Amino acid sequence: MVVVGDWGFQNRIHKIIKPKSGRCVMLAIDHGYFGNIPGQLKCFEDMTPLFEYADALMLTRGMLRNCVPTELDIPIVLRVSAGSSMLKELSNEEINVSIEDAIRLNVSAVTCSIFIGGEYEKQTLMNLSKLVNEGNTYGIPTLAVTAVGREMVRDARYLGMASRMAAEMGATFVKTYYCEDFEEVTSICPAPIVIAGGKKTPERDALQMAKNAIDAGAVGVDMGRNIFQSDKPIGMIQAVRAIVHKKASVEEAFEIYKNGPVGL
Repeated sequence: MVVVGDWGFQNRIHKIIKPKSGRCVMLAIDHGYFGNIPGQLKCFEDMTPLFEYADALMLTRGMLRNCVPTELDIPIVLRVSAGSSMLKELSNEEINVSIEDAIRLNVSAVTCSIFIGGEYEKQTLMNLSKLVNEGNTYGIPTLAVTAVGREMVRDARYLGMASRMAAEMGATFVKTYYCEDFEEVTSICPAPIVIAGGKKTPERDALQMAKNAIDAGAVGVDMGRNIFQSDKPIGMIQAVRAIVHKKASVEEAFEIYKNGPVGL
């Protein structure tokens, strides 16, 4: 269930989570804000062929302004939190983009990370609260990206707690990691959940994870590395779409991936 808001709010969230299927495929390309990811920005313009297969892009304002053609009609989920690099404590984040700039960029949603169990847990929760308040003022949905402290296991107990906390704080939808017993996560979170693609894994494994997550109650996926680091990125994103929107089996989706063009 999506939180009820005015027309603009609902229109923005429906651009991301498609009403016909109730699901979404997001392309995550925001990794560079805390440290470069191999293969992501080698030639960013070469990633534009992927954009037509994504329901939304998740990225930072710098990459949006510099690397996404303005004529593209695709919803933007804008990361508005930043702080330390991978060399430091990642939970030490603050909101670094004003709501006015997000409006100027015509985004469909704004997003920040919360680090449950991290050193700066409270700070990140207050970041989310601020974002929800500002988003509600201007009719812009908020995506909460859950992370857990380095000493905490990414299991249903902690990811479920983080996702529920994000929903309790007012997030419109939540991004979290897939784990065993994932239905325990989706069952206690009243906000729609999309799963993170995570680190690059073999294509069949990534497709199986997407299928398992959808079957366990997720409304979609936000994949990055498992798409743009694939040898067949277009085939891979088409395969993910088939699972998310068309209820394809892993075998059917894997055939779509294999038949895709090499490279972009």
